[in-house]
Amino acid sequence: MRERIRQWWNPDRLQEVGTRPDYRFSLANERTFLAWLRTGLALIAGGLAIAQFLPPLPLTHLREAIAVTLLLLGGAVALHAVDRWVRTERAIRLGTELPPSRFPALLALVVAVGALVLIAATLLRLGGNG
Repeated sequence: MRERIRQWWNPDRLQEVGTRPDYRFSLANERTFLAWLRTGLALIAGGLAIAQFLPPLPLTHLREAIAVTLLLLGGAVALHAVDRWVRTERAIRLGTELPPSRFPALLALVVAVGALVLIAATLLRLGGNG
């Protein structure tokens, strides 16, 4: 794990591995990295928005729990982005299979569960006001 993290900070070491790929593949990998970063930033922005603007929910501290979850998830996405970028660039340079990842499925599951929690909280709130 330590070696993987070192690769995040020293992209020159990546150039020592394998052969130089077609630059279009590296640029596509970089665009994917930036898309992951945008996703992380959106999750962080959503967490901040919930913490600041969502009215209190019927369950104690549910708003805060959702906000913190989104903030943590946004940070995890950002870390995943750089790790994925390095591993993919290495695979491209070596001509090997791209690294598999369960992270997109996990992210989708967490976002879907979060949406269901918000729907349930909204319905509880509407039911309490009616």
